[in-house]
Amino acid sequence: MSDTSFDYVIIGAGTAGCLLANRLSKDPAKRVLLIEAGRRDDYHWIHIPVGYLYCIGNPRTDWLYNTEPDPGLNGRRLRYPRGKTLGGCSSINGMIYMRGQARDYDQWARLTGDAGWTWDSCLPYFKKHEDYYKGADAMHGAGGEWRVERQRLRWDVLDAFAQAAQQAGIPHSEDFNRGDNEGVGYFQVNQKQGWRWNTAKAFLRPVCYGRPNFEMWTNAQVARLVVRPQADGTMRCTGAEVWTGTEKVAVTATREVILCAGSIGSPQILQLSGIGPAPLLHGLGVPLVHDLPGVGANLQDHLQIRAVFKVSGVETLNTLAGSWWGKARIGLEYAFKRSGPMSMAPSQLGAFTRSSPDHPYPNIEYHVQPLSLDAFGEPLHGFDAFTASVCNLNPTSRGSVRIRSGKFEDAPLIAPNYLSTPEDRKVAADSLRVTRRIVGQPALAKYQPQEWKPGIEFESDEDLARLAGDIATTIFHPVGTTRMGRDDDPMAVVDSQLRVRGIAGLRVVDAGVMPTITSGNTNSPTLMLAEKAADWIIRAAEADA
Repeated sequence: MSDTSFDYVIIGAGTAGCLLANRLSKDPAKRVLLIEAGRRDDYHWIHIPVGYLYCIGNPRTDWLYNTEPDPGLNGRRLRYPRGKTLGGCSSINGMIYMRGQARDYDQWARLTGDAGWTWDSCLPYFKKHEDYYKGADAMHGAGGEWRVERQRLRWDVLDAFAQAAQQAGIPHSEDFNRGDNEGVGYFQVNQKQGWRWNTAKAFLRPVCYGRPNFEMWTNAQVARLVVRPQADGTMRCTGAEVWTGTEKVAVTATREVILCAGSIGSPQILQLSGIGPAPLLHGLGVPLVHDLPGVGANLQDHLQIRAVFKVSGVETLNTLAGSWWGKARIGLEYAFKRSGPMSMAPSQLGAFTRSSPDHPYPNIEYHVQPLSLDAFGEPLHGFDAFTASVCNLNPTSRGSVRIRSGKFEDAPLIAPNYLSTPEDRKVAADSLRVTRRIVGQPALAKYQPQEWKPGIEFESDEDLARLAGDIATTIFHPVGTTRMGRDDDPMAVVDSQLRVRGIAGLRVVDAGVMPTITSGNTNSPTLMLAEKAADWIIRAAEADA
């Protein structure tokens, strides 16, 4: 830390930060600093796919956030995992490779007034870093850093659910990533030969570590950004104050500071730096640098409603992992084949369909698992069962992220505000009915499924929405808290090239910039927007040369 001046300072070595560090440090004339609050990704459970069970809720890898009591969840708080290690959430997430639907990106283009965000414009940036197991085609790339593979296991009960979904009118799908993800099939995953493939492995090792112009600090938390007035009266971000565990170190960025701390961390850092809603900052005694009311607003997330069905006559993980012999069998299969339950993502089978015929496109997503438990981190149930988790892909509820004090050590207040609109409550009730319709098809009848949660006695919209509040939980997809938008949009935090409005030299590049949530899992869309941002940043430097 003897030389603390860099061309680029990247805050957060998660999904976006790792890709940006790779792309920006490719130019040997540019010095790049990557700052990560967590530790290196040398914890073995990061790399074994089933290790997410030991990473979520573990201070070694997780920020250990919790939500505020949520009225839509009948006053419950939720654990709110966010990755705190190299690779960020890509080190603890479900590994599902999912782009969403073409209409998501076309909507971004309309909301920002920038045609560069249409599906056709974004697709090349998905393909640029992709290494698709089938090779390149019109929709997929090959040879990139981000490995996409088929899962290395199957379950009879999941195959039967897929057949039941088809009997209920949902078509089979081999690939959810071609712009229209309607259908049922096994998810594709970010794994390599049975190991988790996180962004630290993909983009930092070994390339960045061998570059003399690249520097990385771990166990280093940004306390605030440094913003200074310029001679022309404008404001510019010139660096950051970093807590190393023993002292605060000031770092300087001669070109740009790039905030990649995620949908929770980025608005927190902005607010701590005096950039955010003036009433909030004044109330907490944080000196106001720039009034941006949208910082921390517009929080969106996918809330999954976890319906559990007891079954008989078929193996599930509940009983397989419940005996010493079953555990030994699982361990041996992974040790010798890198397959089986230890290689599995949290959800293996997916489906996209409509909660009712009124919707012109698939608006709900299923994550189906051959297991059941009360919550992640809790023991598996002692009976055979599967879980059909369903989420509203396009919720209309909006929440917020706000600092609770001016201290960077204090976790922010996270209020998702789930199920707060009539539309979301209606979709919740209807989606549970779709689940029952699928499970009632002949393909599953041989396993005698019995609804354990929420319970067949609940049928009305009001009952089902209330029960959804009792059993639903986050699927870990927070977005939108630093959203992009048009210049005349007072709630837009960044412009369509992710530059913070009113502060030169500062961008936000993470899922927080999404104006609306994608229709599916959010990790790979975050990589795509980081790829686009890298192009803009590099072109800006070339133009100034």
